[in-house]
Amino acid sequence: MIPPRPHPFARSAMAERANRLISEVWARGWDEKPRLEPDYIWRAGSKGYSPEDESSIRSEEEVVDFRLRLERLCASLIEEAQLNALGHTMAYGQLKNAVRKRHALGRLWREKPELGRTPIAAPIIVLGQMRSGTTRLQRLIAADPRHAGTRFCDSHDPVPATPDLRPIKAWAALFMARRINPWLDTLHPFGPTRTDEEIGWLSAALSPTAFEAQWHIPSFLAFSEARDAGPLYREFVRILRTDAAFRGNAHMPRVLKCPQFAEDGEALLAEFPDARVVRSYRDAQDVLASSVSMVASQMAFQSDRHDLAALENEWARKMKLRDQRMDEALSAFDGTTADVRFTELGRDWRGTMAATYEKLDMGFNTAAEHAMTREQTRSRSGSHAHHSKIMKEFLA
Repeated sequence: MIPPRPHPFARSAMAERANRLISEVWARGWDEKPRLEPDYIWRAGSKGYSPEDESSIRSEEEVVDFRLRLERLCASLIEEAQLNALGHTMAYGQLKNAVRKRHALGRLWREKPELGRTPIAAPIIVLGQMRSGTTRLQRLIAADPRHAGTRFCDSHDPVPATPDLRPIKAWAALFMARRINPWLDTLHPFGPTRTDEEIGWLSAALSPTAFEAQWHIPSFLAFSEARDAGPLYREFVRILRTDAAFRGNAHMPRVLKCPQFAEDGEALLAEFPDARVVRSYRDAQDVLASSVSMVASQMAFQSDRHDLAALENEWARKMKLRDQRMDEALSAFDGTTADVRFTELGRDWRGTMAATYEKLDMGFNTAAEHAMTREQTRSRSGSHAHHSKIMKEFLA
């Protein structure tokens, strides 16, 4: 049962207990408080790997970009984020894992460079603001048997292995995440092997996409927004090619989606000039309210600094930036595009998807419709429908 969420920064009892326990462990000297410093994190994350795994088949520019992003993100976390014990622990774990994944992928590509160069079909990219219906679009189009989607567990951990234990690891991670944040699935319905956004691949390259939804890191965001995103998306493409080879679906168009795409459209489309693009639209006030609700839910248990007005202002700024960048990227894009309105998708998903397929020059056949119907049925039974009720309670 989903507990009440009386305000955007509500915290679960489990989160409160975890924060107190971690603080107590550090205070009593039972374990060392990990430092959010680049060298400290690098030593922990790269343990067991060789220096060559950092560079691998990456360019010097890409190697420098990752190091610089780590340095700037650590500085922002230390100086601005005001993390509590639980937030500090989660930040350290995510950054250490990013360094570890960086080396694991590098070692894989050193040993099998052909994986990162696997030829793939032109993807279908879902472009839009966070909370504008992009997840629904991605899952509907990926349900089509002719298309492929990225499993949540493969986004969460992009390093393939045999046997593939990633679904089990993802299940365990989601179990813990739901204990800490019991409203998680009302915001975004998860499943270990369910089609999901490729946020983990970008986070592994230290894109701000997952971090800005957890921590107050304005200086890192300013740095990243002003920086060329090319190195991030070259790494992203190598991971996609590797995943497609491992999953055996390189010949199928992959349906890609991540909120960060809206900000990095130019760099993304430079890597996929032959892609088809679906852009989603939703009322700006609804997008803002839902975005703030989601981000507040993630920030609530990682810091004791809560400023709802500041959060609303920041995401209004972010939305404006992303709209501008999407417009600029698509105005220079020569490929096939289609627009989808959130309200139309909700009112008549079949008609909307058929029209979208027509604009994208793809046949909307019976198999696609039946697969999408199954996805719709699954989606309707999810707990995310509870979020609209929570939003009304906030306004009451």
